[in-house]
Amino acid sequence: MKAAITSWADEVEADYVDGLPPSKEYVDGDYKHVTEYKFNDEGKKIKVVRSFKIEKKIVSRAVAKRRNWVKFGDSKLDKPGPNSYTTKVADEILMNYMGSKDFEHAQDPLDAGKPMAKCRICNGEHWSVKCPYKGTSMDMESKAIAAATAAVGETNKTGKYVPPFLKDGAKGRERDDSSAVRISNLSESMTEDDLEELVKKIGPYTKMYLAREKNSGLCKGFAYVHFKYRKDAAEAIEILNGHGYDHLILSVEWSKPQN
Repeated sequence: MKAAITSWADEVEADYVDGLPPSKEYVDGDYKHVTEYKFNDEGKKIKVVRSFKIEKKIVSRAVAKRRNWVKFGDSKLDKPGPNSYTTKVADEILMNYMGSKDFEHAQDPLDAGKPMAKCRICNGEHWSVKCPYKGTSMDMESKAIAAATAAVGETNKTGKYVPPFLKDGAKGRERDDSSAVRISNLSESMTEDDLEELVKKIGPYTKMYLAREKNSGLCKGFAYVHFKYRKDAAEAIEILNGHGYDHLILSVEWSKPQN
């Protein structure tokens, strides 16, 4: 007579908490097998067996230190490692950190198909010294065009800076300095913000310039303010001329037109 085959679920002792035995694990070589018991959605007892491959890796000190932290809450009495009931194990994500040079190379790779040289004679994708048309009429014509272009460029150079509105044939109006004032006797520590704070209560302005030393960056002692309206410029002269500011007496006058 054959012995009756019983299910392992029927042999589970009822003394366990919730009627389920604790999880078991054992190591077999490079693999660790974990056996767990739980109820499925239908209320039936099921056994889950998971196998893990044991691998040793060198990690940073921060990761190694974090693994020694004391567990708390529902995982206070858990063994080392994640608990499937309280921890969701996701796939490992590997990050490859790139240096600045690697990033620039990845963003702007060299185009292998782009020509590295261009001939000035025939516009071919080779150096001019290796051009097959060098010394021919095509070469002479290209040199004549380059010389004519250089001559035209030399005639336009006067050796002195000319504002755009003073150039020949330039359209536009001349600079209007009728509402500009010159503020002098300023301290070396004067800044653009201080100058704006000094004149903004008088009226709106269109432009402001604070003269600074080229090397030190300190204020040279004077500034120009272009007010939007001439009446505000006159009021600024009346209010600020002789006004004490930063232990100095300001001198404010109309800006003289530049010749």
